[in-house]
Amino acid sequence: MIRAEVELTVPFHDIDLLNIAWHGHYCKYIEIARCAMLDKIGYGYMAMKETGYVWPIVDLQLRFVRPAKFEQCIRVSADLVEWEYRMKIKYQIADAASGEVLAKGHTIQAAVDAISGEMSYASPAVFLEKLVIKTVAE
Repeated sequence: MIRAEVELTVPFHDIDLLNIAWHGHYCKYIEIARCAMLDKIGYGYMAMKETGYVWPIVDLQLRFVRPAKFEQCIRVSADLVEWEYRMKIKYQIADAASGEVLAKGHTIQAAVDAISGEMSYASPAVFLEKLVIKTVAE
């Protein structure tokens, strides 16, 4: 399994009137972790585009357990759990100090030919090769 973790501090501009992180910012937090995970295998968004495929998100689910608060240090993890026909990534957002889970969820992305706009029903070979190289290197 390919995994990445990032630590972030909830900034002032992310909080709402309740002094907690507005729920929409959680998408930004998981995006940062997803980018770190994709960079780990050499398939970040710019590399993706160069291979002729883009991977739009077709499904996003988040479950909020506890609120993240202003200046709280959080740990966001991204785990690639499916890759043969689509890219499914599971996420967890937790308090960095205690490990208490704040939110969890997943995204599903589908490979789309960047020129034709046609969705692929299987992951492109170039993506699968990146995973094989990463797995062998570990």
